Amino acid sequence: MSARTKARKRALDILFGADVRGIPIADLLADESVRAASQPQRESSWLYAREIVAGVQEHLDEIDTVIIEHAQGWKLDRMPALDRALARLATWEILFNPEVPNPVAISEAVEAATIMSTDDSAGFLNGLLGGVARSQE
Repeated sequence: MSARTKARKRALDILFGADVRGIPIADLLADESVRAASQPQRESSWLYAREIVAGVQEHLDEIDTVIIEHAQGWKLDRMPALDRALARLATWEILFNPEVPNPVAISEAVEAATIMSTDDSAGFLNGLLGGVARSQE
């Protein structure tokens, strides 16, 4: 597993955890920063994870608006929490991280959904994120 894939998993854990627990992303990010400081061997994945989470937090309203525009009738609060977190993470990469090619952001989210979420989640996210990417071209 690449360092970026590990970082996405760490970021997903934070975004999902904050959403499910109903706490601000910043609070969970701060807690994870303390934990990361005690694990220097995992620094390579932490730096990008922190960048993702901070980016999602900073642009959350815009990200959620874009997701809703491409969710084809799905309300954000009706999505499984894991899918919502994956959509936010990948949408941040598509909109705000030009270093990550859109197909990579989509593929990583779809693969994570295939492993961790519902049977329909991978297809749903693939369509949603494909629409987000096409809107940026």
